[in-house]
Amino acid sequence: MGLSKSSYYYQAHKPIEEQEFEELLKKRIEAIAAEFPGYGQRRIYRQLRREQYKVNHKRVERLVREQNLQCKQPRAYRVTTNSNHRFPRYPNLIKDIIPTRINQIWVADITYIHLVRGFVYLAAILDLFSRKVIGYALSLSLDASFATEALQMAIERRCPAPGCIHHSDHGVQYAATEYVDVLKEHGLISSMAKQGSPYENAKAESFFKTFKYEEVHLNEYQTVDDVIERTPYFIEQVYNAKRLHSSLGYVPPNEFELLNVNDQVVEKLLSATTI
Repeated sequence: MGLSKSSYYYQAHKPIEEQEFEELLKKRIEAIAAEFPGYGQRRIYRQLRREQYKVNHKRVERLVREQNLQCKQPRAYRVTTNSNHRFPRYPNLIKDIIPTRINQIWVADITYIHLVRGFVYLAAILDLFSRKVIGYALSLSLDASFATEALQMAIERRCPAPGCIHHSDHGVQYAATEYVDVLKEHGLISSMAKQGSPYENAKAESFFKTFKYEEVHLNEYQTVDDVIERTPYFIEQVYNAKRLHSSLGYVPPNEFELLNVNDQVVEKLLSATTI
């Protein structure tokens, strides 16, 4: 056709509007990654779609790669479970159970927060259905009282009906008489993961991993006051209210609970009016 090779390989420049959109997209992706450092390209894509950006996952993957927006890496592990105690142990009651409503299964665990000098410990309780953190407490020591404090917060907030399963590891904090008495008083049923099997309480540990990656390791806490100030903010304002969860269909726990509670109310109303 009489065309030169350079003409054959020529690629037209993107229209100005397309270039502007890509720059806007890059800035928004960078902002999302800064706010949620644990997000990979999949969650960033889902967040953009929630914000009505018309973009496909391949483009997001390319832009994340080009901007080198990598997830933060974990740090060393510190043991917080003391299973060498005289208190009773309980069988795992949640194995192979998929929760279908809130306050059906709670999961509890403890982690540490590293300071310049020493550690602060965080006890947390999550609703397994929504992955929402419903109770938490901080302490300078691994005694049973702060785990009980987290439990009391969860009970006051949720008012669970008798029969709700409370699942934890075999740690002394969860087997202690003080803790078990509170469970029994409110009709909660004790369940414990098999000793030496962390996968049986994986959902609680998953929250702690997120908390470490996206909050603790980024802020480099210096004092206990830093922990007291930032921990409730991350749990209430970020994790429960804004962070997308792949297991929940990429919505935050608060939104997931609201959607499902409304669906269950409608379902009950329909069943009550059915002839």
